[in-house]
Amino acid sequence: HKELKVKVPMVELFRATTIRELSRYIKNAVREQHSALECVEKKEYYILSSAQERLYILQSLDDTGIGYNIPAVLELSGGIDEEKLEKVFNRLIGRHESFRTSFMMINGEPVQRIHDRVEFKIELLEGREHGAFDSFIRPFDLTHAPLLRMRLVKTGEASYLMMLDMHHIIADGVSMGILVREFSILYGSGNEQTLPELRFQYKDYSEWQRRVQPHGMGADSTNAQAVYWRKQFEGDIPVLTLPMDFTRPVIQSFEGQAIRFELDKEHSRALVELAKQEGATLFMVLLAIYQILLSKLSGQEDVVVGTPTAGRIHADIQYIIGMFVNTLALRDFPVGAKPFNIFLNEVKERTLAAFENQEYQFENLLEELNITRDSGRNPLFDTMLSFENMNIPGRGDHNSAIIM
Repeated sequence: HKELKVKVPMVELFRATTIRELSRYIKNAVREQHSALECVEKKEYYILSSAQERLYILQSLDDTGIGYNIPAVLELSGGIDEEKLEKVFNRLIGRHESFRTSFMMINGEPVQRIHDRVEFKIELLEGREHGAFDSFIRPFDLTHAPLLRMRLVKTGEASYLMMLDMHHIIADGVSMGILVREFSILYGSGNEQTLPELRFQYKDYSEWQRRVQPHGMGADSTNAQAVYWRKQFEGDIPVLTLPMDFTRPVIQSFEGQAIRFELDKEHSRALVELAKQEGATLFMVLLAIYQILLSKLSGQEDVVVGTPTAGRIHADIQYIIGMFVNTLALRDFPVGAKPFNIFLNEVKERTLAAFENQEYQFENLLEELNITRDSGRNPLFDTMLSFENMNIPGRGDHNSAIIM
């Protein structure tokens, strides 16, 4: 879009499967000017993006909760220079304004403030020390930057665990990949010039989003994306009714259990081959299987599943650390009489259309639908399928599917 002034819909990448076919589409497409980001003037406070505003409100409802923390642990080996490690992270904090951002209410509106400097120290502990792993993941005070903490635990003669925790309002999964890559480059070379230039910061994006999409994509009732999402949820909206062991709580809780497992090579290969045969993606195959499972458990043939999308649809924001994620509500109809390949094709078409309309913010959809809020459950959907392929160095070629 930026280079050729042509927006290529995702569905066209499935239709035009070669460079030659794609070039024909681009040649015949209508030119559409790319809306570039602009560096905003320095101010005391800046408006929030839609994603930031969503998280600010959610965190304010439970300011002692850790549901929106992003913890990570990296294994380090060899001679670690602890002083150099802290210097590298302070350089990264200086490079990315998100790490120097705090949040507050001004005149009844949530805003963000970018600090010129923040104090950041790495906690150093021996692995054998009592409580080395305790109390690390704890609530953040959004009014105090940085919303990032780090602990280095020495577990052996030349082995360490680097523990990171940050609040979701300043970063997302893709940001974690950016952080790890830039840390590796800086610690290895010590030369910041080896990193791509950051022409823009997150505040430039949030101002652009509000300028190009005033009050979110849903503000204009004639907006094509708003029309698309309204149509998806015409009529009665299904409420998932799963078997329960206990009475649903009056106020929603994040208490629960995690079950982790890995598919072996044989089953993984079979799923990938199925996706290829049907012209779908692995995410679409897993989504179709998951929705069938929910249908079998609930006896319902109209199912809504949430999924997060990276939201990095603009060429100028690929190297920015920040919160860009939006949530999509995917509604499909796993009718028992349908052959699986027919249902998978329906899921494919609906998923492509949903991602083509991903700029429409989830909050605007909820307002548009005027859904009655229930403190005991999420609005619009009760389960999510998160397919993570964030390209974090050191994690290999693994894809993770998380069901919540």
